Amino acid sequence: MRIAIDARKLHDFGIGTYTRNLLRHLARIDGDTEYVLLCHESDLGVASQLGPNFRTVLEPSPNYSVREQIHIPYVLNRERADVFHAPHYVLPPAIRCRSVVTIHDCIHLMFPQYLPNRAAYVYAKASMWLAAHRSDCILTVSEASKRDILHFFNVPPEKIMVVYNAIDEHFWVEPAQEDVERVRERYQLDHRFVLYAGNIKPHKNLVRLIEAFDDLRKSGFDDLKLLIIGDEISKLPALRRAVHQHKLHKQVRFLGYLPDETLAILYRLAAVFVFPSLYEGFGLPPLEAMASGAPVVTSNVSSLPEVAGDAAVLVDPYDVDSIVDGIRRVLTDPALAAELRRKGPIRAREFSWERSVARTRDLYHEVGARP
Repeated sequence: MRIAIDARKLHDFGIGTYTRNLLRHLARIDGDTEYVLLCHESDLGVASQLGPNFRTVLEPSPNYSVREQIHIPYVLNRERADVFHAPHYVLPPAIRCRSVVTIHDCIHLMFPQYLPNRAAYVYAKASMWLAAHRSDCILTVSEASKRDILHFFNVPPEKIMVVYNAIDEHFWVEPAQEDVERVRERYQLDHRFVLYAGNIKPHKNLVRLIEAFDDLRKSGFDDLKLLIIGDEISKLPALRRAVHQHKLHKQVRFLGYLPDETLAILYRLAAVFVFPSLYEGFGLPPLEAMASGAPVVTSNVSSLPEVAGDAAVLVDPYDVDSIVDGIRRVLTDPALAAELRRKGPIRAREFSWERSVARTRDLYHEVGARP
């Protein structure tokens, strides 16, 4: 069987993490199936890192373009693919082979106000509707996302398969003490700190996190710092304005994008990891933090309770007082913090890329074998 996978988002956050782990683990568990990867020119060498049953073909079309609607079906027909997997919600209507699409979440439909314009909303809704109805199988990453897909697209429930995400292996590796000290010294971590890591987007709710942090400092936690890790901070000016409004320039630090090895150490050093997102299809950062042994405070909405289980403190992300209370509980109750540090890695072990990718591989073959 010949499986084609759209790998153009290989280096993105979110979908890129999903795609990289999908390919890495397919290479480990499946040496028989032929995989054809649709890649940008810069990634044409990736097949040599995976195995002899992987090969790449050039797909120069930009993501979310008119060209991909024509060129991807042409490539799939030329390569005689049996099954095509789109790891995001774009499935060109001219595709004639069997297809699997991953819809990670319905964020664009839940929060259309965060899109740049009305046209972007129409495009997202139409693309997701088409992918949901024309694909042979929909993969999604949580039961919460499955409920959202059923709500918006009215497809048969049995068409949607929940296959959980997991975390990269290096978050399980205990860092060397000299590496810990190097990170502590480089970032001058001589105070307790609250940590956030993830995308810098409006639905991540970071303005309320800034407000909660300000309330904490005013109520006796004046030694506390807040570290925010994430790229493209300039795209959310409200975040900078909140820091300026509360005069927190010296207490809130934006560290930008950091490599996973550094992030794994920061998780271990944090007094508490806070992830007050309004919506997540899955939510990898809380799981990474739990695996690293950080006590986690996260939201009680969307998929986050499903991911965190009983290994995190859940708060109402729309209520600043609730966020403050959750953080305060961890900071003032050593027994609670210790219990979260114990439970976190146990909970994180329940999610496995190896199991998830094995299930995905089986679905490829089930879909490809349909008459």
